[in-house]
Amino acid sequence: VEKRGVANDSRANRLSAAFTACGPNWVKLGQFLATRADVVGPAIASDLSSLLDKVPPFPMAQAEAAIRAELGKPVSDLFETFGPPIAAASIAQVHKATIRDADGARTVAVKVLRPGIRSRFLVDLRCYRTGGALMERFLPGLRRLKPTGVVDTLAASVALEMDLRLEAAAAAELAENTKDDAGFRVPRVEWEYTARGVLVTEWIDGTPLSDMAAVRAAGHDLVELGATVIRHFLRHAMRDGFFHADMHQGNLIVAPDGTLVAIDFGIMG
Repeated sequence: VEKRGVANDSRANRLSAAFTACGPNWVKLGQFLATRADVVGPAIASDLSSLLDKVPPFPMAQAEAAIRAELGKPVSDLFETFGPPIAAASIAQVHKATIRDADGARTVAVKVLRPGIRSRFLVDLRCYRTGGALMERFLPGLRRLKPTGVVDTLAASVALEMDLRLEAAAAAELAENTKDDAGFRVPRVEWEYTARGVLVTEWIDGTPLSDMAAVRAAGHDLVELGATVIRHFLRHAMRDGFFHADMHQGNLIVAPDGTLVAIDFGIMG
């Protein structure tokens, strides 16, 4: 049954709202399908694309409690400033903060896992597996798409994403591999502030590649920028054998000088 006013909303908003209402793990499934136009078709993939980086955040109090539980100190002792969430995804959200140490004051990005995400994911995963099995049994035409295999891939990737220490290690390895690559870089990890459920990295000033109007307004060469994305992805994959496997537009920032900065290293290849 549609809520009042929903029928007048766009199809894209209705579809994204439906996944969001079902919870963080269904948002993750929607994000996954947004990258698989070959499975759901280009129209639906486009409709789901807003789920890549526009998910409702969880309350500040919960984020602060999670940080204290992970790092053993209150937010006020760890950070000089700690702002509201500036981006939220299916598994975590990001806050802008300031730290001060022997090197002076620095602006950082604080990524915090959603409370209860691990247990909720396990519950939802059973629903995914049941749905995939039913599709394979009763819809023979869909067997070639291997629905249960898609669920297995999703489960494996999210299990890794829920330990932010692994993401920190992946970011550090990619940074080491690409330190001499002009036009591409990776934010520095602040290891002292990083734990299983919290990841703190250098703050990056720039324009998200998902905001094409802002990218154009900043005067960036779109053709060269597109070539840069492909060039670096292939270099990392073929030269290093280790690459960002979730390099959609929501995970790329264009610095003022045109440097491409990758973020969110939960899924690596």
